[in-house]
Amino acid sequence: MNVKRAEQLDGIAALAERYEVFLLDQFGVLHDGQTPYPGAVAALSTLKRAGKTVVLISNSGKRAGPNEDRLLKLGFAAGSWDHFVSSGEVAWRRFHEMAATGALRPGTKCLLISRDGDRSAIKGLPFALTEAGEDAELVLISASEGDRHDLDHYRRLLAPAAVRQVPCYCTNPDKVMLTAVGPRFGAGEIADLYESLGGGVTRIGKPFPAIFDAALALAGEPERASVVCVGDSVEHDIAGGNGVGIATALVSGGILADTADLAAVFDGHKVWPDYITGSFSFR
Repeated sequence: MNVKRAEQLDGIAALAERYEVFLLDQFGVLHDGQTPYPGAVAALSTLKRAGKTVVLISNSGKRAGPNEDRLLKLGFAAGSWDHFVSSGEVAWRRFHEMAATGALRPGTKCLLISRDGDRSAIKGLPFALTEAGEDAELVLISASEGDRHDLDHYRRLLAPAAVRQVPCYCTNPDKVMLTAVGPRFGAGEIADLYESLGGGVTRIGKPFPAIFDAALALAGEPERASVVCVGDSVEHDIAGGNGVGIATALVSGGILADTADLAAVFDGHKVWPDYITGSFSFR
């Protein structure tokens, strides 16, 4: 689609008139990691009261439960969404199936790249944690601490595993994350680094189809024409929605808030949204 045809909206009320199923990103759409965006709490509740099916779909390396708990703590109303699908949840279920079929050996040494020491991504899985790339038999990149470390920190940690071709999974393909000190490199950038060091990476999350397939299955396999994906990342939300044949709406107030030329971003990725709105608010 030509970018000139992207419809400019002032909020999401017009989308509610046209679509029945909403696949919503969280970071950059509902909140910035610390605080809900103005109008977002009310907009989410309004969608549910209007009878819409709401599936939150996130490139979070954490499982669904911890993500939902955070939304409640931020002030979002319980019951204002139907399902939560995170890339961490999709990955956890994949690893669980691998363990059940014997494809994942019990005690596999896992080098986990996470945030704040979080281990929820592997809870209940037969991994043995290691902090050394030299010992790792599997690398799992679930989050970034790009606001605390530079890429050289991760280069030193991961290089010994990459040169040995240790399998790596990235459960948060976002290359930019919002932090209290501004945008910083995300887990997706760490995955790119791993590849540059000679390793291979399996990415789980947006824009790849598996997470969208999981979300649509939970929504009851609706007609694609009745579904809209709302996100703030051209590379992940808009590209992913385009890839599975659903409408897309870009919220320009997230990671692209300081971008003067959105058209250049769309052209650069060869991806264009159907709609553009400044915020996720119901007006």
